Amino acid sequence: MGISSAFHSAISGLTAASRAAEIVSENIANAQTRGYARRSLSLSSNSVSPGVRILGVQRHADPGIIANRRQSESVFGAAETLAGFHSRIEALVGVATDPGSISMRIADFESSLIEAASRPDSPQRLDTAVARASDLVQVIAAASEGLRTMRTQADTAIGVQVDQLNQALQNVQSLNARITATVASGDGAAALLDQRQMLVDEINQIVPVNVVARDHGQIALYTDGGAILLDGLAATLSFTPVRDTMPEMKIDNMALSGLEVNGVAVRTDSRNGALRGGTLSAQFEIRDELAISVQADLDTVARDLIERFETASLDTTVAVGDPGLFTDAGSVFNVANEIGLAGRLSLNSIIDPDQGSESWHLRAGLGAATPGEPGEARQILAFTQALTERRTPGSTQLGTGQQTFAGLGTVLMSRAAQSSGQSDRALSFAAASMTEMTRIELAQGVDTDAELQALMIIEQAYAANARMIEVADEMMQALLRI
Repeated sequence: MGISSAFHSAISGLTAASRAAEIVSENIANAQTRGYARRSLSLSSNSVSPGVRILGVQRHADPGIIANRRQSESVFGAAETLAGFHSRIEALVGVATDPGSISMRIADFESSLIEAASRPDSPQRLDTAVARASDLVQVIAAASEGLRTMRTQADTAIGVQVDQLNQALQNVQSLNARITATVASGDGAAALLDQRQMLVDEINQIVPVNVVARDHGQIALYTDGGAILLDGLAATLSFTPVRDTMPEMKIDNMALSGLEVNGVAVRTDSRNGALRGGTLSAQFEIRDELAISVQADLDTVARDLIERFETASLDTTVAVGDPGLFTDAGSVFNVANEIGLAGRLSLNSIIDPDQGSESWHLRAGLGAATPGEPGEARQILAFTQALTERRTPGSTQLGTGQQTFAGLGTVLMSRAAQSSGQSDRALSFAAASMTEMTRIELAQGVDTDAELQALMIIEQAYAANARMIEVADEMMQALLRI
């Protein structure tokens, strides 16, 4: 090998070592960076002149592992959203040990009626019974209002996520074009590929996607439900959020917006939705399925409470067609207007001291003109019996068996607790799966120990090439001195 050839070989070696050291430093610096894939330098011998030639930078990413990790993340996102909803519902309904739960309010009202019946001449005990009845009404109505708020929040979240999804899809489309142009020019596109992977991860959190490779470094995105989100051009999703939701508002009666992809309506139910899975589907499930079911549970309890005290023979002082102790916003219950009843549940104003009335109506009857005999407890006992009577609820949402009102409240509380427990278990499983998939992906990523070992080898190669240049220089100087 001549001096010139040795010099050129050493120069190419220094260039390759310098670039390799740069790549190692990038790998180490981004070892914990989300979306970053390990790089390595591709080299070959130079067929034109002595030395090595840099072919490019290779990006190492396992599509199978990434797909599994994305699937676990989308499942976790949906499970976390649903678990949060069920946890809040359980808090609204209450647990057995919660003094403010619906079950405890029922027990307090029943106890206050018994105490009032033992001393019907005591205004304080009558006032307490009325207050406990008011507390019961308020806790049921508050649960209904809290549910309505969560449903509104779900509708708002859908709008936000649809906007995020549209923007992310547009960004992936732009990156597809930039990657194609970069690869065609012969430059490295590793950084662009990292950025695109992060965008796909963001999309996958909202809607689980399958990534399909296309020519020239581009990708297409499809959902498990068959919707095309990106294939050349990005799809446009359309959704119109509402300012506020009401119990009677549903997607079926067009009071709430559905979802469109490129102007075509798609299904959004949890089982067969085109975008099922992920946080977007979970929000639709909350708004259009779970919240409606819980509202029906609460309405069943409210209906049973009203109907127990609207029995014709219960209070002979009440005229036919007049409301009983509990009302639908001051009126009698209409079976055709059951949806949202829990939010309209109210105490009859005739008996409520807070509305300027007298609590002695609890003893004398709602329609009584005078307080009657102070020691008469028959009407209070009748109200107590109405509350504790075993009867079949007018609505079958919470079962068809005969129940006391306290038993119906217990069923409601148990259902909420069971749903919360199931969702928590699903969340724990999803979290464990996501953690394991993330660990596997990281294990296939940057190994800092291996990178440091490679750096030591690169330093040795750099020193050897530098020494070769030094020797070549000494030889040239020796020749020039002859």
